[in-house]
Amino acid sequence: MSSKEKPTLGGTRIKTRKRNIAAPLDPAAFADAVVQIYLDNAGDLELVAKSIESCDLNFSRYGDTFFEVVFTGGRTQPGTVKPDEGERHPYSVIECEPRREVILPSVIYVQKILRRKPFLIKNLENVMRRVLQCLELFEENERKKLAIFTALAFSQKLSGLPPETVFEPLLKDNLVGKGLVLSFITDFFKEYLVDNSLDDLISVLKRGKMEDNLLEFFPSAKRTPEAFFEHFTKAELLPLVEYHEKKIFEVKLKEMKSAVTTQIAEEADISEVIETVKQQVKDAKLPDIEVVGILWDVLMDAVQWSGKNQQQNANSALRQVKAWAQLLNTFCTSGKLELELIYKVQVQCYEDAKLMKLFPEIIRSLYDQDVLAEDTILHWFRKGTNPKGRQALVKSLEPFVKWLEEAEEEE
Repeated sequence: MSSKEKPTLGGTRIKTRKRNIAAPLDPAAFADAVVQIYLDNAGDLELVAKSIESCDLNFSRYGDTFFEVVFTGGRTQPGTVKPDEGERHPYSVIECEPRREVILPSVIYVQKILRRKPFLIKNLENVMRRVLQCLELFEENERKKLAIFTALAFSQKLSGLPPETVFEPLLKDNLVGKGLVLSFITDFFKEYLVDNSLDDLISVLKRGKMEDNLLEFFPSAKRTPEAFFEHFTKAELLPLVEYHEKKIFEVKLKEMKSAVTTQIAEEADISEVIETVKQQVKDAKLPDIEVVGILWDVLMDAVQWSGKNQQQNANSALRQVKAWAQLLNTFCTSGKLELELIYKVQVQCYEDAKLMKLFPEIIRSLYDQDVLAEDTILHWFRKGTNPKGRQALVKSLEPFVKWLEEAEEEE
């Protein structure tokens, strides 16, 4: 036999593998079959769920079509939410009454289906995204039903439904500009907060990356704190209004801190820094107590704590206090604010071991620079209310307080 010839077995038949021939898509037939299940069970979702569990329909292939039937009662035209030809049923989400007790069974029904067929979660996302992107094609009453369903879906922790599936499709310019998104999200907030706390809502917004961007739900001409306050106060969502005001306040404080930090790092003239702070306080209406606390934090953050020993670090901190005493003095304009500054020093020294022994020196330096008055120091020593490290710090300040009291007696 030639080395090039291949051996063969006599009498064998070589079989060729048949190719898998994909059946053509037929979503219309699938939709009609699901609609018939609804009709056969007269819309009883418990019975519908059992029938769906036992049927042999190809849900893995027609998952999107299934949820079209759930939301709209039948199949929709490709890429839209407009009804397509075929059978329909009257038990869909947009056909029921816009009340939570009526819509909740649909949410629980979808939850049951997803538990039995978890692969359908992606199809639910697809259809919800399409539905929300087409809000303008629904009537106002239908949009309200969709908002209630969505809120209940999150409230019931519908299996694996991510918040970005809801929030991202809403932010289409045309929907936002027409006020449809604001109306939808207001209904969503109101419904969700019936059974959940504001913290729960904030958690949902965080996961949907909307926690700091609530104004994006407003038409561009109305994206102001005033419009936010007016709209959600009228909607009786005061906890949300208070939360938003707090967020704005925190942003303004952060901006002021950043501006002052930059100027100190660049060794700007102290008069320029004072003017910057005054302007920030005026524009943002920042309370004096918050300003004093931020100024102290900024000054201490700017200290070079890289000394070879504790004394070098102490000297750096004291030089910083002396250099910027005028800044502190400008905004510590009352005994209450001076006391707040002492509390800031107290807490920092308590939380930072390298500063614990430095407390009396800092207080003495602030006194020498006329930032702290004698009466304020004595009040803190005798009646201070912040317990953090108080016992040890009071003891460390005793020699200075004794000197103050003796000086007072001599006068």
